Amino acid sequence: MKIEYAIIIKNKTRLESLIERFNTKAQAQFYIESLGGNFQEYVDEHDTFYHSFLEVQTQLSKIIKNKVVEKEFIPSYIFSKKNLIVVVGQDGLVANVAKYSKNVPIIAINPDEERYDGVLLPFNTKNFLNGINSVINESFSSKEMRFAEVVLNDGQRLLAVNDLFIGISSHSSARYKVTLNGKEEIHSSSGIIVSTKTGSTGWLSSIFNMAFGLLGDVGLEYPKLNEDDLYFIVREPFKSKRTQTSMCGGKLKKGTQLIIESLMPNNGFIFSDGIEKDFLQFNSGAIAEIKLSDESAVLVIN
Repeated sequence: MKIEYAIIIKNKTRLESLIERFNTKAQAQFYIESLGGNFQEYVDEHDTFYHSFLEVQTQLSKIIKNKVVEKEFIPSYIFSKKNLIVVVGQDGLVANVAKYSKNVPIIAINPDEERYDGVLLPFNTKNFLNGINSVINESFSSKEMRFAEVVLNDGQRLLAVNDLFIGISSHSSARYKVTLNGKEEIHSSSGIIVSTKTGSTGWLSSIFNMAFGLLGDVGLEYPKLNEDDLYFIVREPFKSKRTQTSMCGGKLKKGTQLIIESLMPNNGFIFSDGIEKDFLQFNSGAIAEIKLSDESAVLVIN
């Protein structure tokens, strides 16, 4: 099918968010500097991003029609097989877009290689047209990004490209029953993270970084996952007369389900990819089945 439109997706810079909050750049500057912050860092980051963004727009417009969609509109945007998706931003933006992409190829561009790691950003402003042309010519190489999926007993469903968080929307302890391979425990913890391979270099890795920092080299290793694996880990489990701590993490192979029953009368929730607005309520009576989804996203690689 012929590609007719490129959809360029971007997010607001931190400077734009500050100006939105304080109405003017001058007021935002006064606020940051009055607290001892470096306002110039926000300006430099903003300028670098828009220099890259305008370069992408200029080059892309010579090849294919395109339009810009802001991140906040992605959940309601309907992508077509006649589209290709161009993400300009941080790694997290790729994850935010991927679960709504409906297998439309994603070309992800790192606009600021000095600031962003670019684990999910294989292209930059100098070489991204290689990816564009390969998709138009139907000769592109790609990486499949498998999703994690949670389904509640009332039929509600949520996907995650990086990770799911199951917990409580406060600093209280999350209470739940967890079941895996026929074994079950009652937990009181700061919640559970379930990570995909794509997300394993993000939130999941930070938990292992904490463990390494506290314990040093005691034989711990970062989980080695393939695309068909998920990994779950319990944050700060509390052991008591009523709660246990032996099921604190592990790999979920394809076909394995992690079942979690909420024991929280209120404020329980499940959100995906760090977006608290993209959530399911998870209060007493709710049971979540978590597994590898059959759905995936297509990330074009260089």
